[in-house]
Amino acid sequence: MIAIIDYGMGNLHSVSKAVERLGYEAEVISDAERLSLADGAILPGVGAFGDAMRELRSSGLSEAVLDYARSGKPLLGICLGMQLLFTASEEHGEHFGLGLLPGRAVRFKGDFKVPHMGWNRLSFHQESPLFAGMEEGHVYFVHSYHVMLEKESNLLASTDYYGQVTAIVNENNVYGMQFHPEKSGAVGMRLLDNYLKMCR
Repeated sequence: MIAIIDYGMGNLHSVSKAVERLGYEAEVISDAERLSLADGAILPGVGAFGDAMRELRSSGLSEAVLDYARSGKPLLGICLGMQLLFTASEEHGEHFGLGLLPGRAVRFKGDFKVPHMGWNRLSFHQESPLFAGMEEGHVYFVHSYHVMLEKESNLLASTDYYGQVTAIVNENNVYGMQFHPEKSGAVGMRLLDNYLKMCR
């Protein structure tokens, strides 16, 4: 079973349907006990970082997600869910995240359109089971904040939007995708499928 973590701020339906289309059982969960039973977990997210962390903490799911990550089973953060995996964010003030990866989310700065919205090409930086049987391609982004990494070794893939933008990250069993794989056509679905294969 693949747990889609529900803390009130995720695109749960589209993610769970994508998992099911790939032939896996998806369950939207909002309690720690069900999460602990999952073979793999996905932390989606839409909205503001501080609001999301408040919801995770008030529901008790923040500790459950940390315990799940420590169990060694695969965990994937998507969009805001990826940013929540990191130490902190400057979105509407200073907010602390889950701290599973070192780094912080900062706002795009420059004379260009924000949010970054649309299709951008991925550039792979290192080998990963996520990239099995596939080539670099375009995926769909919607975000105003991006992650500045503290460890270059955490970077699996980036894209270019007036400079290098962190797109896919990894630390041991914890993965993150800044874009929406479930809305990214064949490339996104292949990435999601490769992640789900790790959960078997």
